[in-house]
Amino acid sequence: MKVLMTADTVGGVWTYATELARALPDVTIVLAAMGGPIPGDVPPNVRPNLRDYKLEWMDDPWDDVARAGDWLLDLERIESPDVVHLNGYAHGALPFAAPKIVVGHSCVLSWWRAVKGEDAPDSWDHYAHAVEHGLRGADLVVAPSAWMLGALHEHYRFETPSRLIYNGRVGRLPLAVGRRGVFAAGRLWDEAKNLRAVVDAAPSISWPVRIAGDGGASAPNVAHLGRLDGDGMSRAFADAGIYLFPALYEPFGLSILEAALAGCALVLGDIPSLREIWRDAAIFVPPRDPAAIARAVNEVIDDDDLRLELARRARERGAAFTPQAMASGYRAAYASLSANSQQPTANRSESRA
Repeated sequence: MKVLMTADTVGGVWTYATELARALPDVTIVLAAMGGPIPGDVPPNVRPNLRDYKLEWMDDPWDDVARAGDWLLDLERIESPDVVHLNGYAHGALPFAAPKIVVGHSCVLSWWRAVKGEDAPDSWDHYAHAVEHGLRGADLVVAPSAWMLGALHEHYRFETPSRLIYNGRVGRLPLAVGRRGVFAAGRLWDEAKNLRAVVDAAPSISWPVRIAGDGGASAPNVAHLGRLDGDGMSRAFADAGIYLFPALYEPFGLSILEAALAGCALVLGDIPSLREIWRDAAIFVPPRDPAAIARAVNEVIDDDDLRLELARRARERGAAFTPQAMASGYRAAYASLSANSQQPTANRSESRA
């Protein structure tokens, strides 16, 4: 099977795409990457193609989105994939010959509601229109959490069949015995990650706090590590007893899964998507209350048994989110769409009804 897949190179979608590719070694993936340089190696079954186009959620992206669409249609004509797997929305409206999956990793309208507490302003109407048309144009819509799937239906009108497929990640280290640090990671400028609350809580936290990611600077009881590569992140997780991520908006959270598999106890923002994913395997805190965040972290620091139990639960829960489980879900989706696309036209119309 051959899949034409899009990915951006500026966030977690790149990690998701390459992890999925590694778990599908028998699938040839023509990867259309946009947004900047490719961050690292790609699996042997991936054929990367790179263009520096703006992404649909960036400022004034629409000329680039149109050019990217022409490029994707050209790639499809050249490669003749069985399935087109779009990790963005707008290109779901394009007339690809192959069936289309649109995966909703996040969206501006749900981000705005969660982070700002209000609807996105009218300046995002063009974006909302493009997303809705992409969702309607797809043959299948996938999301990495039930919460995200619900958010798409809340903000956009579409009747496309949909499916929940959780993300997956590899990684396992010993439980957090003897570790004496708190770690957080993410783009400091991204309000959704809410790392400003970590900085504000840090002076009241009894362990040293380290933060990795773009932006930011060291502050009282905070060592800013900058952007780390995969090995650097692994070392940071291995050194931390607690992973602190008081997100305001996070449809899945790959960094949380990495921390859980690395043996960290989890202290997370109390939002529905993270409750869905982590259940009783984390401590949930009010993300806008630095004092409450610090109190919760210190309670975990002061109780070794609690911390180790949380780490054990997190690793056990995280073990359910494997790349193999993720790949199984997508393999079934690919096979279903590919088989459906080979039906006579009338039968395909009936199956979509």
